[in-house]
Amino acid sequence: MTVKKFIIPLVVLVWSFAACKKLDLAPSDRYTELTFWQVDDNVNNALNNIYSGIYNSNRYFYNEALSDNAYTRLGISAGNVDAISAGTFTIDLDRFASDWIFYYAGIKSCNIFLANVDKNTTLPAATRERMKAETRFVRAWHHFNLAKWWGDVPLLKEDITPDQAKALTRTPHAEVIKFVTDELDAAAAALPTRDQYANTDRGRITKGAALALKARVLLYEGGHMDEVVAICEQLMNNQTQNGTYSLFNNYESLFKSTKYNPEVILDLEYVLNSRMWGEYVDFAPITVGARGNNLAPTQELVNSYIMMNGKAIADAGSGYDEAHPYDNRDPRLTATVVYHKFTWKNPNGSTQTIYIEPGSDPSQPGTNEYKTSGQGTASGYYWRKYFDSLSVPTLQFGSNLILIRYAEVLLMYAEAKNSLGQMTADVWDKTIGALRQRAGFTDPAALGFPGGAADLTAIIRNERRSEFAFEGGIRTDDIRRWKIAENVMNGWAHGARYGDPATDNGYIRMQLRTFDKNKHYLWPVPSSEIARDPKLGQNPNYQ
Repeated sequence: MTVKKFIIPLVVLVWSFAACKKLDLAPSDRYTELTFWQVDDNVNNALNNIYSGIYNSNRYFYNEALSDNAYTRLGISAGNVDAISAGTFTIDLDRFASDWIFYYAGIKSCNIFLANVDKNTTLPAATRERMKAETRFVRAWHHFNLAKWWGDVPLLKEDITPDQAKALTRTPHAEVIKFVTDELDAAAAALPTRDQYANTDRGRITKGAALALKARVLLYEGGHMDEVVAICEQLMNNQTQNGTYSLFNNYESLFKSTKYNPEVILDLEYVLNSRMWGEYVDFAPITVGARGNNLAPTQELVNSYIMMNGKAIADAGSGYDEAHPYDNRDPRLTATVVYHKFTWKNPNGSTQTIYIEPGSDPSQPGTNEYKTSGQGTASGYYWRKYFDSLSVPTLQFGSNLILIRYAEVLLMYAEAKNSLGQMTADVWDKTIGALRQRAGFTDPAALGFPGGAADLTAIIRNERRSEFAFEGGIRTDDIRRWKIAENVMNGWAHGARYGDPATDNGYIRMQLRTFDKNKHYLWPVPSSEIARDPKLGQNPNYQ
């Protein structure tokens, strides 16, 4: 997307104008607050800065280890998620302060832009209105993320001074969420659909993105299922008005350089050899070119993928064989996780077998094999999802990272309809049935509606897990909003069956996790922020 190729530090630049505020005449040799916004390129670059601050690749991937899907043995370079998952953190953990600062810096950039963009008189009024809608979406995104992690947080509708920042109080969570949904309504009303943007503007925030994010916010909050259904139906049934979306035809290829395909509603933009993300060098098998493995899929994730007949591996009649655990499984397992004897497709068209079981590689020492120490996998698994054949030799990619896609709309719809007691064969066919068919299921037992006697809540939740594993921490959000983190994040996170047979049936013990339901559903307010502003207070049960 052309619009986001050039980024400037907007907050720093605008703050630097403060010394010029009392001047009657603007200097002619540099931009000032009087002249900056009058230049079209400056306005565009300021908006680019806002886009660049939506999210980043480190949070996108390593937040997965805040769930039962993944484990990392890295510390600060992985965002301290190891300490959070283990429950061993203190309120002074760097991650809490860095996220608080990240989201509020994004909000500040948005508020500065909204307060100043109409000083420009050369951009068409319609363009400025669209830009403001894009910015309001991002401001809502940041507030939602803050409320998701901390509950009550300061609501900032306009830019504030450093002195004001020292005397803020926290706004009740419900009020913040009301602001978020109102902002998304306003953004949706002003934004074009994905079909109305020119090709040069592909990747901009759309009407569909505003609607989809509002549905996500309401779903996460609970108690708004009628509204979630209505929004999802707008995206599913009124595509002329809200944007044309559909499932991409290949699940594995969706996460490669197939940019701007009809499933993507919002993504983080990257450009090969220009703006790339490089975390994959620590996710792939070593023989593929990785330098190590620092984010490992768990056995719990692997176990969650159903059989091709639609049954969970523990169900009677599933056909699961612990001696051949990866046979006849949900095809999304192979598209997501690299397991023992996985056939890896190389960019040049050749293949290689990934030997992970200790002592199994015909060429010893086995580079990819599980070991209790070293740079290889800690779990006996590597990641396949998001591998892209278009990369630089150091496994840096220019493929986009998807934040919201149409599959989420379908599963939000299914979850909301089910919670209302309205899950029918027709709804199933449009949602879970369609997703499984796209994934590669062919057995009618997996594709067909299982009926009201089935545990539809468990099925829908597991479908989300299989569909969205390794995508932006969606699983982390899910276990927190469903209030099941206290169950799935207490006890050992396991790896493949390469451990001591006398312990947990041989499944590797990787990390002992602790989740205190009385406090861990919210993060502690950073102590550094409370020191600056004691009125913020602290979340319950944190010292």
